[in-house]
Amino acid sequence: METLRTIWLFFQNQILGMKWLNALIGNALEAIGLHPSSMAGGSLQFFLYDTIKIFILLSVLIFGISYIQSYFPPERTRQILGQFHGIGANMAAALLGTVTPFCSCSSIPIFMGFTSAGLPIGVTFSFLISSPMVDLGSLVLLMSVFGAKVAAMYVILGLVIAVAGGTFLEKLKMDRYVEDFIKNAPYMQTESGTLTRHDRIEFAKKQLLGTIQKVAPYIIIGVAIGAVIHNMIPQAWVETILGSNNPFAVILATIVGVPMYADIFGTIPVAESLLFKGAGLGTILSFMMAVTTLSLPSLIMLKKAVKPKLLAVFIIICTLGIMLVGYLFNFFQYFLL
Repeated sequence: METLRTIWLFFQNQILGMKWLNALIGNALEAIGLHPSSMAGGSLQFFLYDTIKIFILLSVLIFGISYIQSYFPPERTRQILGQFHGIGANMAAALLGTVTPFCSCSSIPIFMGFTSAGLPIGVTFSFLISSPMVDLGSLVLLMSVFGAKVAAMYVILGLVIAVAGGTFLEKLKMDRYVEDFIKNAPYMQTESGTLTRHDRIEFAKKQLLGTIQKVAPYIIIGVAIGAVIHNMIPQAWVETILGSNNPFAVILATIVGVPMYADIFGTIPVAESLLFKGAGLGTILSFMMAVTTLSLPSLIMLKKAVKPKLLAVFIIICTLGIMLVGYLFNFFQYFLL
């Protein structure tokens, strides 16, 4: 058992966490006169280390996820979801959302296509919640920062929000609040054909390049913000405002996260710095969920597809679910870290 634990710690710290890279960058900076313990040296070390680490992990993850995704074109995904009924359909939709590395804005056109194809409203919303909030990439990146227990709990609770939210919308019979042009849009079934291994590799490469180009600005901005928090903002400030002792910290983090637009890869460096400075774990994860699931641009896009009442119920369900997750993580923080 001790041997397995040693292997796991090596994998988490040196493979996923790339602690060797942090030490290498620190030594290089020290060699040119920038000591990592100084404000400038520490900020630069954090920026270089997190940027390189995230891009390496992201490249490997997106390529692998996109290769898997090549087996699930929209038509096949629709057929798979159509085989399930009740809560099983919501669970299947939420799980399929985990293999789609999309931000909230990218998920909405797929949600529209599924809705026009006749899938139940609850199923499509389970997919819409799960896709930006939880994916295989986020699981691995969260493991590299927070460890396996936190990453697993984040994914599990994210899926619970997606399934519960979609099921609740289905029970309320909210399909009548989808705009008519979405429900009546012609749905063309297409044959996906049989892709060769070369086709799947080319598809994965294309998805990788497209995703990197799309998320690179958010990652760089996120890492830069994280570097500032990590080395320039006093720990006492963060603990007072976002610490577990502030009962309103989760609510504040969720509200602040909504107007922002980024994917989970851009929020992880900020989360890492906030945790280091003493912010509550649940507060940080609530912020991440709010940014990725309830970003203002995605809500504006969704407003074109659904009527105000459905949009309001969707926002309320997601917000309450995110806050509940935040308070749960804050309560169990010392058992998870």
